[in-house]
Amino acid sequence: MLHELLLSLLGYTGDLIVDERDRQLSVGLSPDDPISNQCTFKLASDISFVEPSERDIIEKTIALGFYYRELDRFATKSRNLSWIRSGNESPMPYTSVFPKEKMENQSVYRRAIANGITEILSVYRSAILHMEQKLLSDHLPILATVTQGLNKFFVLLPPLYELILEIERDGICGGKLLNLLHKRCHCGVPELQTCIQRLLWHGHQVMYNQLASWMVYGILHDQYGEFFISEKEGNSDMNMTEKLTRMSVNDGTLSDWHLGFHISSDMLPEYIPLHVAESILFAGKAIRVLRNPSSAFRSVDAKHTKLMRDELLPQSESDKIESMLQNLKESSEFHKRSFEGSVDSIRAIAASHLWQLVVVRADLNGHLKAIKDYFLLAKGDFFQSFLEESRQLMRLPPRQSTAEADLLVPFRLAVTKTISDDDKYFSRVTLRMPGIGTKGDVSKSKYVDGDSSLLSDTSMEMSLDGWDGIALEYSIDWPLQLFFTQQVLSRYRRIFQYLLRLKRTQMELEKSWESVMQQDHSNFSKRVNGSTSTSTSQQRRQCFRPMWRVREHMAFLIRNLQFYIQVDVIESQWNVLQTHIDESRDFAQLVDFHQEYLSALISQSFLDIGSVSRILDGIMKLCLQFCWKIENQETNASTIELERITEEFNKKSNSLYTILRSSRLAGSQRAPFLRRFLLRLNFNSFFEQTAQGVMNVIRPRQTIPVLQR
Repeated sequence: MLHELLLSLLGYTGDLIVDERDRQLSVGLSPDDPISNQCTFKLASDISFVEPSERDIIEKTIALGFYYRELDRFATKSRNLSWIRSGNESPMPYTSVFPKEKMENQSVYRRAIANGITEILSVYRSAILHMEQKLLSDHLPILATVTQGLNKFFVLLPPLYELILEIERDGICGGKLLNLLHKRCHCGVPELQTCIQRLLWHGHQVMYNQLASWMVYGILHDQYGEFFISEKEGNSDMNMTEKLTRMSVNDGTLSDWHLGFHISSDMLPEYIPLHVAESILFAGKAIRVLRNPSSAFRSVDAKHTKLMRDELLPQSESDKIESMLQNLKESSEFHKRSFEGSVDSIRAIAASHLWQLVVVRADLNGHLKAIKDYFLLAKGDFFQSFLEESRQLMRLPPRQSTAEADLLVPFRLAVTKTISDDDKYFSRVTLRMPGIGTKGDVSKSKYVDGDSSLLSDTSMEMSLDGWDGIALEYSIDWPLQLFFTQQVLSRYRRIFQYLLRLKRTQMELEKSWESVMQQDHSNFSKRVNGSTSTSTSQQRRQCFRPMWRVREHMAFLIRNLQFYIQVDVIESQWNVLQTHIDESRDFAQLVDFHQEYLSALISQSFLDIGSVSRILDGIMKLCLQFCWKIENQETNASTIELERITEEFNKKSNSLYTILRSSRLAGSQRAPFLRRFLLRLNFNSFFEQTAQGVMNVIRPRQTIPVLQR
């Protein structure tokens, strides 16, 4: 009977010790049968020579045999690779013999855990063999020898059985399986804790192999979707072709960088913080970029290409990364601090070499300066010349079919006058006129697709005229697309359109004063020559005096607003960005600094505050209408319309001052130089006095006399 007991402890039942599950099944157990959720090994009920106390001890002992069998079946099933060999030999039968469900049930992590369980079961088998030898050597073998020899397995096998039962029932794999093992490690039984830690070590071996593939070679090796870095399946809003079209070049590494990979939170172990996972994601993407430079970036000479690739990521650095991961892999336990320290070191290596590629080799600072010159209007002489050359064209509505071609004429004239041949960046700048026609066309344009939150419906309704859609394009080569994404360029275009509208308004106010001064000088010459009477000239000047007072108020506000944005906002933030570029050697930090720079430009220019943005757009629109009305004053006097414009301007300018001086804006850190702007506006307390009660009180109209002809 003791021999049958020993056989049952290895999962083999017979006449004395039976498996109730075999009675329910017409055939024996197959490897694909599910794990039983309760012990089915029982001592045969027809045995009468066993005392009840001994029966209880035997049934408690043979439960270990049941646990062993189920653990062994789980390990055998998880380690079975015959379906792979069959699939390689015959692709067609593969689909019929091994269905898709079976492929999806495969798991590298389960296979690793099964290897650990096999190690534990081998120790258990050795204990059974040792017990058999001991029983054979005893002259009087007793049951206590069996129970005493298997004492430690009573605390090991039941929890391991519950573990595999939960894994099978819930289909746990990958990072979820590591999570489960990590939680089970926290127990008060040293022997069980050692076993679970060994299983977790086997699982970590798979994870470290995947980390090495990702962080050393930039290759995602995850056949069954178990790694916490996963490849995106695709966006529901657009297919991959549309995504690649949005990229400036058809380069695989760029699409991978922006759209290819993400962190799968379901597979991220809880003991690995999210910021560490983000560092792993960044490091792998950086290595992919460094190991796969663009074809245009490579040299034609194959030998030089290899040298260049080694220079982007030296072999010594790859060996250093691999060595750090190997040290983690060889450790018997998972040390969180060591893991995070190694990941941070690897990320720093990848970020430093990517910084070297983008900042030094690709001349990032030169392109930033060029974008500042053209998108932020730092080259004021060029845009002044362009607006002067296109002034008469912009007085007419843009023609939908030829608007862009019409603008190219003054644009090229301005280039000839102001841009030198030494400017190697201007060739990348292209003038565009998107969104001509309905408002819907503008909303669908790619120029606002990257940051649609900046372009509200209200701002479109407040547009000055059809020429508000003027935009610039900047051609970006590899690898600068990693830095200048479509969203970044879209934000630059939004700021450019705002600044160009502001400069155009300022120029129109100056031109209106210039034209009237020319007219006044002409009238003075006629009066000297006796062509016109002195009284008529005095009457004409008296008539225009209130209009010029209003024009001066408009010009004063626009000038100070322009000075505030160009000097207090753009130049100060540019200096901050340059300081960060000089001090930083980390590409990811540089991207963050640039995002902060763009966000500061937008917030301190009030483009993200709908109420202020609407008021500023309305003021610029009123200024242009005022200038156009004044130029037509000689032929078509419309004093009622001018009075309406004057009243609206006063209301909007006072409302603007009231909002800007509120504690919510002036007292916050979002606009540190706003107080200077308010001080310039209100240097003589004029705005403060006129703004009191502006929201509830309508100011009396300023009467503009009618010109008597």
